[in-house]
Amino acid sequence: MLHSIQLAPSLLAADHSNLIEGIKVIEANELKWVHLDIMDGHFVPNLSFGPQLIKDLRSKSDLFFDVHLMLDNPHQYITPFIEAGADQITIHLEPGYPVEDTLKQIKSAGINCGVVLNPDTPIEAAKPYLSISDIVLVMSVVPGFGGQPFREDVLPKIKQLAEWRADENFAYRIEVDGGVDLSNAPQCLANGADTLVAGTSFYKAEDKQAFVQALTAS
Repeated sequence: MLHSIQLAPSLLAADHSNLIEGIKVIEANELKWVHLDIMDGHFVPNLSFGPQLIKDLRSKSDLFFDVHLMLDNPHQYITPFIEAGADQITIHLEPGYPVEDTLKQIKSAGINCGVVLNPDTPIEAAKPYLSISDIVLVMSVVPGFGGQPFREDVLPKIKQLAEWRADENFAYRIEVDGGVDLSNAPQCLANGADTLVAGTSFYKAEDKQAFVQALTAS
């Protein structure tokens, strides 16, 4: 199944003293998605945003809120993020918790759900959840900090996900997050990705319109 290419700038890379301006920059460049990284300081060694921020931003934006939970116990926090206005929630496969039940809980609220894999997690770990996932997020850096270099060893995972999607006629999107820029976006798209998270490269681009056009046309 073919999807239109989506660029989802990561708000984590925006100025944290003025996040609404970070949202406005995304809207000004006619993008539809914003990627929201939720970090708990346990699963990843950093802290970021919580449900209240999502709720506050929701009242000021119609962007598609792509909420990425980097939490030890994501199943305990699904309801607050749903109520805050998430349009999509993705959850990691690495912690020990009821993944399938959590995906179904997200789905039952009428929003999109998906699974996330760290760079060293085998792609086979995602296979049991593909039939109920709207998106599969492949991390191309170890999550927790922005500005890390892209890991090319995740490209075969993207290709495998694309092959499974075609073979089984699944409808999930394939998202890539971590160090995505103009040098590696073409490889991601060529291997089957259709959704790119770009934080540092987007917000630091001097000509953002040219950046968006080049990235999504790769």
